[in-house]
Amino acid sequence: MHIPSILTERFSKAISSIVDDPAPYAAMIRPSTDAKFGDYQCNAAMSLGKALGKPPREAAAEIVSKLDIADWCDTPEIAGPGFINLTISADRVGQILVDMLRDERLAVAEPSQGRKILVDFSSPNVAKPMHVGHIRSTVIGDCLSRLLRFLGADVITDNHLGDWGTQFGIIIYGYKHFGDPDVVAADPVPELAKLYRLTNRFIEYEKSQAKRPTSHAELKTAEQALHDAEQVLAIVEDDESLSAKERKKKRKAVASAKARCANLKSQIESAESIIAAVEQDATINQHLSAHQDVSGAVLRETAKLHEGDQENLTLWKQFLPHCKDEINRVYDRLEVTFDHVLGESFYHDRLAQTVAELERRGLAQRSDGAVCGFVDGFESPMIVRKRDGAFLYATTDLATLQYRHEHFGVQEILYVVDSRQSEHFQKFFALAEPLGFGHIKLVHVSFGTVLGSDGKPMKTRSGELIGLEGLLDDAVAKASQVVCDPQRLANMTPPMEPAEQQRVSEIIGIAAIKYADLSHDRTSDYRFDTDKMVAMEGNTATYIQYSYARTQSILRRVAQQSGSPIDRTSLVGSLSPECVIVGHPAERALIVRLVKLEEALRLAAENYAPNQLCDYLYETAKAYSVFNERCRVLDNQDPNIALTRQALVFLTGEVLKLGLGLLGISVVDRM
Repeated sequence: MHIPSILTERFSKAISSIVDDPAPYAAMIRPSTDAKFGDYQCNAAMSLGKALGKPPREAAAEIVSKLDIADWCDTPEIAGPGFINLTISADRVGQILVDMLRDERLAVAEPSQGRKILVDFSSPNVAKPMHVGHIRSTVIGDCLSRLLRFLGADVITDNHLGDWGTQFGIIIYGYKHFGDPDVVAADPVPELAKLYRLTNRFIEYEKSQAKRPTSHAELKTAEQALHDAEQVLAIVEDDESLSAKERKKKRKAVASAKARCANLKSQIESAESIIAAVEQDATINQHLSAHQDVSGAVLRETAKLHEGDQENLTLWKQFLPHCKDEINRVYDRLEVTFDHVLGESFYHDRLAQTVAELERRGLAQRSDGAVCGFVDGFESPMIVRKRDGAFLYATTDLATLQYRHEHFGVQEILYVVDSRQSEHFQKFFALAEPLGFGHIKLVHVSFGTVLGSDGKPMKTRSGELIGLEGLLDDAVAKASQVVCDPQRLANMTPPMEPAEQQRVSEIIGIAAIKYADLSHDRTSDYRFDTDKMVAMEGNTATYIQYSYARTQSILRRVAQQSGSPIDRTSLVGSLSPECVIVGHPAERALIVRLVKLEEALRLAAENYAPNQLCDYLYETAKAYSVFNERCRVLDNQDPNIALTRQALVFLTGEVLKLGLGLLGISVVDRM
């Protein structure tokens, strides 16, 4: 049930007799921000009055005189300069409640055959364990897939694994030089991860050493530039003849110079930390002289793999299943699945013909030995083949797009990838159109970075991103402390056994991490704080899950009193629209929140914004809390009041469960 669409249609009919094109005016319907102004508000009279040369209140009166809406709303009220306030009528409120009860989709419109949309998300490099940087793409992509599918889209999900690139060159090099075949065979997943980390430390050490001279020189230059900018600013601040705008410009220059110095110092500190850690590690230090230019050696191992070298290909086939098992364990805990898992290796045979097609169409040309796609509006080209013959992500993305067009017939593709790749996708999309894929809507669903408590990207002391599975374990442990503390458990009837405690903690902990990510504007960075994530107050999954558990507790108590279960069947059989009694403002406020479910779902889907669904669920849970405090559900003498309130409790639970499910979050019946 999407009430704004119904109201828009009615306003369109009314306004069509006033102007030729009513659509822009009829679309000006918004939910009211304050209940005293009704449930919805139309602001069309201001712009319509201007177009007609009439006062807005007069235009509003003319709209209202032609508006046929009595079957949905009380008599419209004109307020202020010409706002039209709309309040859903009591009769319609009763009908809405029963309509939601009768429908397992809670009156959300049945989906018709929609667009075929492919969602490309998660996409980790499988040669190493998943880390905190993978959480955003994984949970955002999973949520959008669920949401779009529920609303009628034909959704295909694809995990475009990094299973063929340099990361496997790192593992192969590590295995050949530091690996023990028997040890790796006995426990492949952690051993391969160790070899990856060890080899990568050599690479990071080499990079840091190479940057040392230039970094310090850059810092010296930046500090001189800051000194000069501060000197200029001191003169400018004392010069009263200069404008405020000029002073502001100089202050901005100083701030920019300070930021530049701070960034360079941070880079130097990080590099020095990496160098010191390696040189102080006796195990690694003894190998430094024997392992020079590890970066170059890794690239050569990768090139050999791509060229079909039998030894490297055999190792890749040996390692890949274990690497996949590692990430699949994390996906199982997150309850994330994919229709397809087609990694980079799947498209390797298509890359050469993709480059050839770009050259044939005049979209790419050779430059300094490399093949580059030159895109209008960008200074730098998109390299699709390096001078050494190696292909790049851009090449694979183009080949993947061609495959998806041929085999899936998609009309839209969502790439759920962090915002640092924005320029890559702009170039990629620009090349896709002249290649013949202009009819496919390509969307970069970008997102910000997960930060630590210090406001910087979450990393270990050695500079590595923190492992995702460890964060999940930590969240589950914190959830256990919150929802399974001895005092809470002492009040549980029947007692919560250890197995249930573990299950509840797992569900609450995983939900906390997912919801904390999804509840933020996806384009913004956010700080990872497990304590806040599992809190039972505020906009958290734990709070909403607890609200759901409270609905189930009340329904169990009512069932115990009545001797029969309180479910959809029993409520539909007992409650007709004319029997619905909504006498308390908290009851009505809760119904208005519940009926806005479809609005929230559509808004989140249209904007690829899970946080808008989170906001809806949080506001609904708060409305339920007020209702729960002020409206007695048990022991009501009036059977119609009792049934109405039981129905509200039931529907609140169903709405919260559905909404959380579309976020990829499970619920528990008690906590």
